[in-house]
Amino acid sequence: MARSLAGKTLLITGASRGIGLAIGLRAARDGANVAIVAKSITERPKLPGTIYTAAAAIEAAGGRALALPCDIRFEAQVEEAIDKTAAIFGGVDILVNNASAIDLRGVEEIDMKRYDLMHQINARGTFLCSKLALPHLKTAGNPHILNLSPPLDLSPEWFSPNLAYTTAKYGMSFVTLGLARELAQFGVGVNSLWPETAIATAAVGNLLGGEVALRHSRKPDIVAEAAHAILTREARSCTGNFFIDANVLAEEGERDLAKYAVDPNVDAILDFFLDAPISPGVQKSSFRP
Repeated sequence: MARSLAGKTLLITGASRGIGLAIGLRAARDGANVAIVAKSITERPKLPGTIYTAAAAIEAAGGRALALPCDIRFEAQVEEAIDKTAAIFGGVDILVNNASAIDLRGVEEIDMKRYDLMHQINARGTFLCSKLALPHLKTAGNPHILNLSPPLDLSPEWFSPNLAYTTAKYGMSFVTLGLARELAQFGVGVNSLWPETAIATAAVGNLLGGEVALRHSRKPDIVAEAAHAILTREARSCTGNFFIDANVLAEEGERDLAKYAVDPNVDAILDFFLDAPISPGVQKSSFRP
């Protein structure tokens, strides 16, 4: 099949910046339609970018964009965003569940409001968006759901001291596991994608080590290239996988990942939920819980 997303419609949650925006920009270079579903409608000092600046970037890259203010915790807002996307672009071919919340505090420190927020956005939001997009995906050509969530590893080190975050994030991966089987009858490919290393996003800069952590990260483009490779594969035969970006690119013949480094002079740090590096120039780090 053609390895292009030209004419496809992607609905991407949390796409106003970071990995979600990078995936949208990569699709836009093919000539795709991209619905940007996120809460960011005004600039914030530590969270640059809005759905409107993202839409402008998508269109500048060659795609068609739709900026949709939406909080995926609320069913009516998600339903409206999906309906608008389908009405304007003629359907939904691909759903990328990228929106996520993170807080690595332990059980004694974290408050239940933040616990609930992570579960509502990460696990429940992924389930809800997938559920409401399904009627459109069932009628699409080569439909995919891609969740930005980790491989499932029940080692206690991933649950302590960040139990609240892990259970919320693994909830997204459980959605992958279950929907891949449940939606196989409709030919919908359901997969997870996770970065080998820390990625230079606002979350890393603001919460996981600041400028030092950003220097030891890779650019969001590496995840976007891996997502593009997955989303252009045949959905019926590409489902139920927990992909790591470096492995996906290796399968595509790309093994030199140095171009994705924020700072090529330092090693990248291994991301959460992974035990060992896959590619050269990656190290375990003290930034991990």
